[in-house]
Amino acid sequence: MMAESSNRRKASSRGLLSNYRYLCKKAMVLCAMENARTRKRHQEKRIIANMKMKRTDAHHESLDTNVLIKRSKLSAPEQENQSTLNSESTDVSKHTSVPGTANHHSVIAALGDRWEMDSGFASEASPPASGRSSPCFSSCPTTVVALDCEMVGTGPGGRCSELARCSILDYHGNVLYDKYVKPCQPVTDFRTRWSGIRRHHLLNATPFVQAREEILSILEGKVVVGHSIYNDFEALDMLHPCHMVRDTSTTRHLSRLAGFPSKCYPSLRTLANKLLNRSIQVGKRGHCSVEDAQAALDLYKLVEGEWEQEVQNKLRDDDAPLEPSFSSSKHYMQDEYWPDDIIADGQ
Repeated sequence: MMAESSNRRKASSRGLLSNYRYLCKKAMVLCAMENARTRKRHQEKRIIANMKMKRTDAHHESLDTNVLIKRSKLSAPEQENQSTLNSESTDVSKHTSVPGTANHHSVIAALGDRWEMDSGFASEASPPASGRSSPCFSSCPTTVVALDCEMVGTGPGGRCSELARCSILDYHGNVLYDKYVKPCQPVTDFRTRWSGIRRHHLLNATPFVQAREEILSILEGKVVVGHSIYNDFEALDMLHPCHMVRDTSTTRHLSRLAGFPSKCYPSLRTLANKLLNRSIQVGKRGHCSVEDAQAALDLYKLVEGEWEQEVQNKLRDDDAPLEPSFSSSKHYMQDEYWPDDIIADGQ
């Protein structure tokens, strides 16, 4: 009997201990969830406060601009009255009219500059190939660049891809960087029919380490546009913030505009032909990284407003940007990526 009672006590004590541990774990989980909710609420309040501050600043700026315009308009009649009263002293009236004219011109210039910043397109910038221009919400033209790289094969059978050429364009299509890059390992397959790289291109090419530093310095703090761009990032051995990457191979906006299913990842050549009425990656001389970067940039401009608004909404709703989808890299070696004449030669 005593043994039974002792066993019962032990069993009950073990049960109480396990219940206590369970309750402790549950309390810790609930506490962690509550802390996470609290942090999220604080972050949301901070974001809302920042947005209100920006709105008030913009409101004050607009009020200041309106005041300047009113002053410039009011100064004109005063100068006319003064010139009529002092018609005998023409030199003095001319002298007093100069400041009003200067202020008026400065106000007009300020309004013009402000319109260009708000619209997302500078006056000298050419519109996208579709003829439509859309405002850029999260970035201005000076922070948008287009990137495209060409790779060659190294190692056994040329299976390893290494950087051999890199081209970077600014928002207006001007070439910021275009250099041939010498791979770290000996080239075993130049992939000329696709990369356009030949042996003589790499004789005096920039070493990879130096080129990588130059490229990273240009891309730092920029919104980078490209097609299947994570292949280029892999060749550059770099990471770029995913909320500052615009991959034209995965965006649903371009697929919808071209009439493809939302989960379809069309090639750059297909999108350029469908949406830009432009033929690229044709012939046997290989791809041109400048031409491909320009095509990706023009495709981005077609849906820039919708795309940037979508990114803004994601950043507003989530605590951190969503991780990028790497599904774009899966179709990189598919036949549809290469020109038809190259595929025919390969068969």
